[in-house]
Amino acid sequence: MPTETGRHFLAIPGPTVIPERVSRAMNRSMVNIYEGPLIDLTHGLFPDLKKIAKTEGDCLMYISNGHGAWDAALFNTISAGDKVLVLESGRFAAGWGVMAEQMGAVVETIPCSTRQGVDPHAVETRLRADTSHEIKAILVVQIDTATGVWNDIEAIGKAIKAVSHPALYMVDCIACFGCVPYDMDAWGVDVTIAACQKGLMTPPGLGFVFANDKAMARRNENGCLSVYWDWLPRADPDMYYKLFCGTAPVNHLFGLREALNMIDEEGLDAVYARHSRLARGVRAAVAQWGEGGPLELNIANPAARSDAVTTILTGDIDAQVLRRLCEDQLSLTLGLGIGLDFNAAFRIGHMGHVNEPMILGTLGTVELALAKMNAPYAPGGVDAAIKAMA
Repeated sequence: MPTETGRHFLAIPGPTVIPERVSRAMNRSMVNIYEGPLIDLTHGLFPDLKKIAKTEGDCLMYISNGHGAWDAALFNTISAGDKVLVLESGRFAAGWGVMAEQMGAVVETIPCSTRQGVDPHAVETRLRADTSHEIKAILVVQIDTATGVWNDIEAIGKAIKAVSHPALYMVDCIACFGCVPYDMDAWGVDVTIAACQKGLMTPPGLGFVFANDKAMARRNENGCLSVYWDWLPRADPDMYYKLFCGTAPVNHLFGLREALNMIDEEGLDAVYARHSRLARGVRAAVAQWGEGGPLELNIANPAARSDAVTTILTGDIDAQVLRRLCEDQLSLTLGLGIGLDFNAAFRIGHMGHVNEPMILGTLGTVELALAKMNAPYAPGGVDAAIKAMA
């Protein structure tokens, strides 16, 4: 029988758990969107978002999910016939490339195993061969939500710089913005994509693009065929009505303000340390379970394992049965193994508004489900997690 009492645990890698403070901030009547407190509140969001991205560039905000932010980045930088290099490390960089292809770009992919990150040396080799500079943009994700890989954005940036290639370096941080360290300007990134529903602890609905001067120059050179996605009106917060191309997302703005307040109160370095600590616990639990059965971490290289989401391979243990048991009987929602075999993978999100009790509760419930299934595993995953986090 399903559990009827107590709180249901959500352990998917986004949308993430919404803090009560954010929910309360959003639960308000409509306000004047043309003048008054909302204007000042909105202006204050941009410097705080740029502080997380570590950039002096522009921050453009959209009423959209992350895919909308993808579109916004492409519409302002890519023209039909341009060559785009996709650094594939899972489903999401590939999906961004598909979007570019639909706009008429010529997409080339450097493939990567779903169990390891992008190889910066392969990127450098390909760019060095592009002597005519046909490649206009390079698309990559910092953390792929499907595979759980953590790509070395700094190293890839150094590879691009090593050959002085002029292509725009464009990075998707949707799965990890506000969860792991990121330094857009220092790492040579020209365009950064983010969204509000993961590390920023706000319901889905806001997408962000950060663009430096080089990217803005490309937009001015190319123009933009879309009124909605155009960067220029959104780059001036004083043009408030144009900032959102119409009505502002009032409640989301109040919610995001409260979420950014929470991040500031905890301190960004402490936020990163918390995500690292919880991720270590999850990985330790999976390693322990795998001592007595087929469970294993999808990412083989420890340095490429994400601190925001962990993808777990289950071998001949039916991951769908495990997920359904957790969902229907044990009040725990686990992430589907997207981009992989649904029956042989699941994901645990540890991003945003999470702490030790939530992660230990998730791990304990997974272990209970494994026991109920009579699945092959080595008990003690929670103990291993405690040791790793301590």
